[in-house]
Amino acid sequence: MNSILITGSNRGLGLGLIQHLLKQAISPKYLIAACRNPEKAEILQDIAKKNKNVHVLKLDVSDFNGYDAVVKTVESIVKDEGLNVLFNNAGVSSKFTRINLVKVDHMINNFTTNTVAPLMLTKAFLPLLKKASQNKISQPLGVSRAVVVNFSSILGSIAENEQGGFYPYRCSKAALNAVTRSMSIDLKPDGIIVVSLHPGWVKTDMGGAKAPLQVEESISGIVKTVMSLEEKHSGTFIQYDGKEVALVISIILGKYMKL
Repeated sequence: MNSILITGSNRGLGLGLIQHLLKQAISPKYLIAACRNPEKAEILQDIAKKNKNVHVLKLDVSDFNGYDAVVKTVESIVKDEGLNVLFNNAGVSSKFTRINLVKVDHMINNFTTNTVAPLMLTKAFLPLLKKASQNKISQPLGVSRAVVVNFSSILGSIAENEQGGFYPYRCSKAALNAVTRSMSIDLKPDGIIVVSLHPGWVKTDMGGAKAPLQVEESISGIVKTVMSLEEKHSGTFIQYDGKEVALVISIILGKYMKL
């Protein structure tokens, strides 16, 4: 992975990714850490001071009008090498879960950040992703060319939903999985892999203290999984450990198809 951009990199999984990638035997040439308030991201800023390959950028994923400026800044960093990997990690989760508590603004806010932003940000970075893929056209599809990783959640799986509730988060992540599938088809001719990835239930601000996974355990699995991505994985919904998550209730659909 020559060049990587990670959204929401000031804490949790995003920050964990930055820290883990810097520990690799060969860390990325360009590691671009994007977050909403860089001036408050003290740990991230300290990392950047100690590592010349880390570039901290201001990016509010819900500010769609600011995308062009961010893309130009990233282009000034990677130049003709393009962008190999885009981690759409930034996300929100509404605490209002049951149907009697959910409100319109909860739904809209979750959809804006969790669904619309990954789609539109990927669209904005397409020229750089295509350039990276084209530069290594002789190599098989994967991180050496171009990959988009949309951080989803098992809560977005229709087949695995047995508890109900969590309307804003569930619906926004289910929609993100649909976005992933469509992008994987549309971007296949450009040699770009697109996957949805469930990082597991992790001890972060969003995951909470009861989560069974530590950040490093999740991140270690994520990096191994992303590094091993091949053409056959594009459009799938996978876990941090590489196992595929059900997107639809295939058995039920199969029965209807036979009727």
